[in-house]
Amino acid sequence: MANAQRAANALTNLARAAFAVGIGGAAVNSCLYTVDGGQRAVIFDRFQGVKPDTVGEGTHFLVPWLQKPFIFDIRTRPHTFSSISGTKDLQMVNLTLRVLSRPEVNRLSDIFQTLGLEYDEKVLPSIGNEVLKAVVAQFNADQLLTERPHVSALVRESLIRRAKDFNIVLDDVAITHLSYGAEFSKAVEQKQVAQQEAERSKFVVMKAEQERRAAIIRAEGESESAKLISDATAAAGMGLIELRKIEAAKENAASMARNGNVVYLPSSNNMLLRVNPAR
Repeated sequence: MANAQRAANALTNLARAAFAVGIGGAAVNSCLYTVDGGQRAVIFDRFQGVKPDTVGEGTHFLVPWLQKPFIFDIRTRPHTFSSISGTKDLQMVNLTLRVLSRPEVNRLSDIFQTLGLEYDEKVLPSIGNEVLKAVVAQFNADQLLTERPHVSALVRESLIRRAKDFNIVLDDVAITHLSYGAEFSKAVEQKQVAQQEAERSKFVVMKAEQERRAAIIRAEGESESAKLISDATAAAGMGLIELRKIEAAKENAASMARNGNVVYLPSSNNMLLRVNPAR
């Protein structure tokens, strides 16, 4: 019986010790918090409020119940959002903007007090749409394509300046997508077709002009040739005409000489007889 009593007492003491160790471990654990790599902590004190200093990476102590840590991710994160904006010539254009943002580490306490942990989701979409609409309104629809680098630079500069007001640093800003409405796309297509038709008409006019000039040159050449012949005839009298007759007769004689079906019979009338070959 005594041994059983001692065993029960030992178990009771062990349980009390384990309970005390558990209570102590929980108390110690509640006094510690860890800040991982790429993070910073802001401490809220029930008496002092949000402390201005941020806490770096590592394991740190705090006063349970009295203090509470809030962890911020200070690494650069991407954000993408779209906006439908109107151009200077009243065309609607759909743009997609991508930004790489991170909080300003020295102002984390101010960010926590004014915006909270989800500061980027609250600020970036609104100021992004604001800047896009303001910049796009300065250009015509076709200028957004021809002057895209300039448009991107204006968006980047304006957005970085606006984000700085909220203690947000933007490492990169880029327009990743740009598209127009169906009506504008149809108008662009019709304009291209009209330009092609204009170029075709211009070519037809140029071709007709070249043909007209060629016809004039031919007519002038024929007129000059006729004038030269007329002048030569007037100067030589009937001798030129007789020469042309002799040349024509020689050509006829040569042609008939090559034809075996023609026989020439000298007579006073210079008769030419056609002899059919014997069948």
